[in-house]
Amino acid sequence: MDAARTDAPSRPRSAWSFELGPIEGAHEVRVRVLSGWGLNCEAETAAGFRMLGAQSEIVHTGALIEAGAAALAGVHVLAFCGGFSFGDHIASGRVLANRLRFRFGDALARFVDDGGHVIGICNGFQTITKLGLLPAWGRSRGQGLAPQQVSIVDNDRLGYRDAWVRLGFDRDSPCAFTRGCSGAALEVPARHGEGKIVFADDASFARVSDAHLIPLRYVDAHGTATARWPDNPNGSTDAAAALCDESGRVFGIMPHPEAFLYPENHPDFTRWRAAGERPIAGDGLGILASGVRSVLGRWP
Repeated sequence: MDAARTDAPSRPRSAWSFELGPIEGAHEVRVRVLSGWGLNCEAETAAGFRMLGAQSEIVHTGALIEAGAAALAGVHVLAFCGGFSFGDHIASGRVLANRLRFRFGDALARFVDDGGHVIGICNGFQTITKLGLLPAWGRSRGQGLAPQQVSIVDNDRLGYRDAWVRLGFDRDSPCAFTRGCSGAALEVPARHGEGKIVFADDASFARVSDAHLIPLRYVDAHGTATARWPDNPNGSTDAAAALCDESGRVFGIMPHPEAFLYPENHPDFTRWRAAGERPIAGDGLGILASGVRSVLGRWP
């Protein structure tokens, strides 16, 4: 995996204004992490929420569908993890999204209407965009899922890329999962072959951009949003690395915050340790922490 910083002798400033670690009251927060059918990041995602003190349970997506709406009773956060659902044989996330839309779509729509939080990471992001959970323009409370309005397609440079990236925050975004940012860039791993976010037309893009529904963008070493490879690994429109809906409670991100839960995950960890700058946790944990804090309504 390529290092995002090869010239940094000490730890960069944290991307978060709050200390990463257990959150008071987090035991009240129930998280369901979906697994199965080619998904493979459920353990890390669940572990991240548990590090914060939340109740985090891994559930096979098939079991969720069979149980129906009752499977979401008392759940606060539904996490769509990364992986290769159904082998990505048609398009990343397409088969899983179709299965969920036609067998579980109404339950998902009610979950969001009732204040539930949704996070989709990598393949999970691809799935929830195809489900219409993002950006969900024109959908009113009580309706079913919105039609698909954006897509995530092949990287401009074809092929699967595995590398660390820097993400810059839009501090005006309503996104629940990026609140509490410090202003510093967030460094996390990205690993995907289909990560380019595209919009149906210029008007759709303008609507998303004007509402600040792009909470994270790929940035260069100076913190400037960029289309340049490799800082932007896929050529995504407006350097978009994530999307949220207008409520801020539905969030999708292409890079993997759950892959940076511990400082040892970062390629510069040995440099930090040598400089006496070992952080308590990996900055990726902050994404999950922001979601838990949003459920609790507790911010520093």
